Amino acid sequence: MKIASKIAVAAVSALAAVGLFTSCGDDGKTLYLYNWTYYTPDEVLRDFEQEFDCKVKVDSYASNEEMYNKLKAGAKGYDIVVPSQDFASIMIAQGMLQKLDPAKQTNNSKLNPLLSEMATYDPNFEYASPYYLGAAGISVNKTKVKEGSYEKNWNIFADRQFAGHATMMDDMREVIGDALTVLGYDLNSTDEAQLAQAKDLILTKWKPNLVKFDAEGFGKSFASGDFWLCQGYAEVIYGEVPEEKWEETIDFFIPEEGGPSYLDSMCILKTSKHPELANEFINYIHRPEVYAKFLDAFHFPCFVVPEAAQYTKKTPMYEASQMNNCKLKLDVGENLDKFSTIWEEIRFSE
Repeated sequence: MKIASKIAVAAVSALAAVGLFTSCGDDGKTLYLYNWTYYTPDEVLRDFEQEFDCKVKVDSYASNEEMYNKLKAGAKGYDIVVPSQDFASIMIAQGMLQKLDPAKQTNNSKLNPLLSEMATYDPNFEYASPYYLGAAGISVNKTKVKEGSYEKNWNIFADRQFAGHATMMDDMREVIGDALTVLGYDLNSTDEAQLAQAKDLILTKWKPNLVKFDAEGFGKSFASGDFWLCQGYAEVIYGEVPEEKWEETIDFFIPEEGGPSYLDSMCILKTSKHPELANEFINYIHRPEVYAKFLDAFHFPCFVVPEAAQYTKKTPMYEASQMNNCKLKLDVGENLDKFSTIWEEIRFSE
């Protein structure tokens, strides 16, 4: 389905959902959170409700586009949304968000200082307060390939021992971003010569070893043993392999040279009716002992609030330090067409 069609479908769906919360009686003590599916631990919500004597109602979305189109179609009643970096920058520019109350954000001092360097669209977190930083990496099935027999960088996809058993994400910004990184370029580069070099690397070195580009099913195929090498998010792989087999099966790593990352942030909508409670919630999430509960719920690495690591009880899927050299995929505006054109050539070349 073409991107324009996806947006149109999303817009129609959004129109059907407009007013989801508008008919709810507003008692002033209910916070309306619009977040990604399975991204808000119930324990954290219940603890917040108890401490602040309120209720939190959650609605969810599966993509930035779904969230954005629903709001643009006129959905009302939400207080907090959690866009990724490119959509956060768009929503800031379009005046969809209100500034956070600095007097309420007392836990900003707990945030990883590297985040300010990464979030160039809002380095002082005036509108978008970090929720989670994540990145795609590489998973090798250790039951199929001897550990140590491969290099731990993006050019592992050129390694012939993985031919016919490798997959990369069906995501142009991820794959092209990896290639640009290997070549020493900015992964947000829109320089046509640099993009051409990235395309050539993918087509001539990486794609010959791939079974396909896959953004959804690679976790199951990795767990079954069909795929030995996958680019993708750790949670997809770990979610499909039984926990007792993680150690013997999965070698997950993010190459030292870095790669694309994403930063989901908590933002208060301009139309929020409960900005004071919303500010309290955002600050609450950044309490180290609270953020640790969020991390434990998903085995996430501790990057956003480093101090939370001392309160976690579960081992993360990978160390947060592996993301130190990653860069955010930023909104490239109309230059996105350059990526789309190259991606079509990569996807459908023989």
